[in-house]
Amino acid sequence: MNQPRSHLPETGFLRLPQVLALIPISRSAWWAGVKLGKYPKGIKLGSKTTVWRAEAIRSLIDQAR
Repeated sequence: MNQPRSHLPETGFLRLPQVLALIPISRSAWWAGVKLGKYPKGIKLGSKTTVWRAEAIRSLIDQAR
């Protein structure tokens, strides 16, 4: 991972650029993983805004270790 897990907030939401700073893959690989169920589904806030729970991303990083 690019940044230590400690840069993650305990709670809250992350936008895709923040997620990809922690999980170094491409945008298309991330979305493919979400579609396959490999990565957590996002929460739609608007037509062009999706966020992920910090807790879900923290869990994903912990599983990869």
